[in-house]
Amino acid sequence: MDIESYSQRLLNPFRGVQRVVRHGPAEAVTTDGWHWDLYVSNDELLRGLEHGHRVLISEIRFGRWSPDKGLRRGPIHPSEDFRRMERMGWVVYEALLRLHDQPVFPFRDRHELWLLDQRGELLALLASVLEADEMDPDLPLAWRAGYAAEAGFLSAACEQASAGQYLGRYINTLAGRQPRAVWLERRPDGCGRGLAGVNLPANQAARQWSAASFPTFYVAAGGHDARHSQLLADYHAWLAPCLLLLPDLPAASRARLEQQARGRAEEVERHFRLYPEAVDRRMIQAARVEAMLKRAQPTSRTQEEAMSATLSTFYIELDEEQPDSV
Repeated sequence: MDIESYSQRLLNPFRGVQRVVRHGPAEAVTTDGWHWDLYVSNDELLRGLEHGHRVLISEIRFGRWSPDKGLRRGPIHPSEDFRRMERMGWVVYEALLRLHDQPVFPFRDRHELWLLDQRGELLALLASVLEADEMDPDLPLAWRAGYAAEAGFLSAACEQASAGQYLGRYINTLAGRQPRAVWLERRPDGCGRGLAGVNLPANQAARQWSAASFPTFYVAAGGHDARHSQLLADYHAWLAPCLLLLPDLPAASRARLEQQARGRAEEVERHFRLYPEAVDRRMIQAARVEAMLKRAQPTSRTQEEAMSATLSTFYIELDEEQPDSV
């Protein structure tokens, strides 16, 4: 089997990137470029099932690895199935040692679920998957600004106690009382081909989308009044440490995001290893130094830090031993 290495976005809202090194049913994943969790699954359970029938099977922790602490193994199970899975895990681990510091893992999640506004235009990105058979027609058709934004995002354009909650309600209002969405496939040129609609007639779902139809930061920025335009701009400025993870940003946009991200130093420190490039590396380094000084001060973790540190995956953890702190 071949080794695959790729990136996938963490969505609804966009809040980061997950990098993956995969070999068959074994994979290593990271959301910060430093701490990697390795998992193995028993793909023998899928033998005999109809081709194309997708089934989720639980995954067992093979171990956790970082460049400074090396590999910390998970529990070892005395069974023939586990020994076979363990061999797969060692293959992924050896590939991880070769690939972990590669500057770019290409994005492969080109199948995207977009919430539509009442005119039928792309409004907000809700989900993305690698393969067409992963497209779920039953996902909730509601966009969220995210737990961290609902707890800590502030904007002078919003008098509500939680600007994040208000922004989520506002965007979903633009989708109407009966929200519609479309699963589409993005092509390398940025255009999109509609594949399946949700609450949408088939002839409308099969539409072709130009590259210009897609919002740069995954939420439509045009068509708002001045107050809501400012609210959305403030939200994107607050989200800048995450948006810097996106590839192919114009240099001027990346430079602006780097300046905006400077105000959220700890988030920059969390994501900087996965940034595909930097316009002003001194700006990034200054944020990292500030984050280091903050960590040196005794303080309790905020709700935002706790939510951001949570790895958003669907893995089932079977051992009781806790991993090293991130």
